[in-house]
Amino acid sequence: MENSEGVKIESTVVTEEPLISALDIALFVVIITVAYFWYFKRDKQSSSSEKKPYTIQPSSLSSIEQTSNSSFIKKLRSTGRSLVVFYGSQTGTAEEFAGRIAKEGARYKMKGMVADPEECDMADLVEMKEIQKSLAIFCIATYGEGDPTDNAMDFYEWLQNGDADLEGLNYAVFGLGNKTYEHYNEIAIYIDQRLEELGATRVHEIGLGDDDANIEDDFVSWKEKLWESVCSHYGIEETGEESNIRQYKLVDCSEVLPERIFSGEISRLKSYENQRFPFDVKNPYLSKIAVNRELHKSGDRSCMHIEFDIDGSKMRYDTGDHVAVYPKNSSELVDKIGELLNADLDAVFSLLNTDEESSKKHPFPCPCTYRTALTYYLDITSNPRTHIMKELIEYASDPKDQEKLKLMASSTPEGKKEFHEWILRDNRNIVHILEDLPSVKPDLDHLCELLPRLQCRYYSISSSPKVYPKSIHITAVLVNYTTPTNRVNKGVATNLLAQLIPTNDELPQPTIPIYIRRSQFRLPPKSQTPIIMIGPGTGLAPFRGFIQERDYARKEGREIGEMVLYFGCRRKDEDFIYENELQEYVANGTLTKLHLAFSRDQPEKKYVTHLLEQNADELWNIIGEKSGHLYVCGDARSMAKDVHSIIVKVVMEKGQMTNSQALNYVKKMEQQKRYSADVWS
Repeated sequence: MENSEGVKIESTVVTEEPLISALDIALFVVIITVAYFWYFKRDKQSSSSEKKPYTIQPSSLSSIEQTSNSSFIKKLRSTGRSLVVFYGSQTGTAEEFAGRIAKEGARYKMKGMVADPEECDMADLVEMKEIQKSLAIFCIATYGEGDPTDNAMDFYEWLQNGDADLEGLNYAVFGLGNKTYEHYNEIAIYIDQRLEELGATRVHEIGLGDDDANIEDDFVSWKEKLWESVCSHYGIEETGEESNIRQYKLVDCSEVLPERIFSGEISRLKSYENQRFPFDVKNPYLSKIAVNRELHKSGDRSCMHIEFDIDGSKMRYDTGDHVAVYPKNSSELVDKIGELLNADLDAVFSLLNTDEESSKKHPFPCPCTYRTALTYYLDITSNPRTHIMKELIEYASDPKDQEKLKLMASSTPEGKKEFHEWILRDNRNIVHILEDLPSVKPDLDHLCELLPRLQCRYYSISSSPKVYPKSIHITAVLVNYTTPTNRVNKGVATNLLAQLIPTNDELPQPTIPIYIRRSQFRLPPKSQTPIIMIGPGTGLAPFRGFIQERDYARKEGREIGEMVLYFGCRRKDEDFIYENELQEYVANGTLTKLHLAFSRDQPEKKYVTHLLEQNADELWNIIGEKSGHLYVCGDARSMAKDVHSIIVKVVMEKGQMTNSQALNYVKKMEQQKRYSADVWS
């Protein structure tokens, strides 16, 4: 009735007013004015962009060049190649493996290239069959909660949503994962199966690398069998011994102007001097350290509470996100390498890819000094892989050193045993190797080519943006331990952070590059939903943010659900971190229950898992009867697995289910994001 009356009244008004009202004229003028300015502004921008010269940083490609290089098929054809190795990498290992495979292709008359799927038009895979004896290999890591790496996301979605005809495509897949995580190598397994579903031919069975054990051994073993399958499939033979071919050539940059030399920037030259939003993995924000205080009350271990100042950065984070910290190597280790190799660390150089078709012109930002490369860009503290042992052989002048390197570089049982004991068990890094094999004197530029990139370190954010919108808090244990060779190894990031102490005077405050990595570790949408949090040690970090957020909601007058926290540490008087804060949240009602396990305060060890088993009724009441959420943060290798087993057991007993029904129930909780884990190994 109201609608019909409304229409009737409107029609009556129209008949009584003139054809063109003052309002119509005003609107017409506004539209013409907007169109005029839009047109001429666009024209002006277009004109100015045509006149603006393009500048390409030494370490990166311009967007135009990247676009023109998106067709890997054209590159294969123009350079007479038949092998392309794609990588999905978050930390650089998959990219390194891809490079090693592409390099070895020459031994089998298959000239290869490495390709980043993010920079390629992956639809071109349908054309691979037109290249004679072609092969596509995928080195793919699984990341987070069974997710593809950032650079493989588009390719993964293309496979999921598309139905391309890949008949004639020959392929093989090697996955990089960690068995302590539930979604072990899930992405690689999916890609391997999906390619077959789309008609492609699997040349060799999928390889599954386990980073919790010895992923290098897994890769080498798979790679050897891969080439056997390749030879059989294509009817080719190995051409002979592998030669160490340099991927990059040294360029003397002593005449380069100082303002064109990188000094630690991740991508853009002078990016730390001229900060530009948005901030991400290639453009981190140089944050001031606002607070750095010790959390442990006593003992010989250290746990730091650190606050990064993000005021004015426009950076935003959500409770449960991670912050990435870009570390740098200690000057002591860097100087030691210069001393061992008798090298001038302040010489300016560049490494230029010998493959002109590669989109990766440099292994790290160039030009720079050797000191900068070893400090900011190269990983000099991790255990080197076997291919580095192989490359170092030619630099050993002592036959004994040479034989030792040859043995560790080999794939024989004796070689694998020696590598495992001398490198992995004894925890030797490149500095230790050069010290213990004194006749090995590699060219420093070659060593810079061989070493992997120094990676940023991720920390669970231990604050809520509702309470701390201008700062990001982390909770970090100082890594410091003695190796079997009586050397002291120090965590790269935590030992750097330990030195960054803010001062009360007017001196410049210490800074460090950071960016925010989004997470799926989230509070329930409704503040009334009850939750259980299990976080021993620094696993408490994200839950500190959760509690702050719920406390904020309570103070606003909103209803909040039950919050139950399980926390454990060694001793109450030693490493009970944030004790006063937690007790205050219990007192004001935000934290419903606080279950504490101090493992060494009594003769028998007591852990949070023991408390979980004791509180089965409370556990089922929240996750079963009230459909609450359960969160786990901490060690993936033992704690998180034990928690999962206990949850399944509780669901069986209290929910009166069979083992398979309980497993399905827990699986459904995970799918509904009611059971979330933020764990590490």
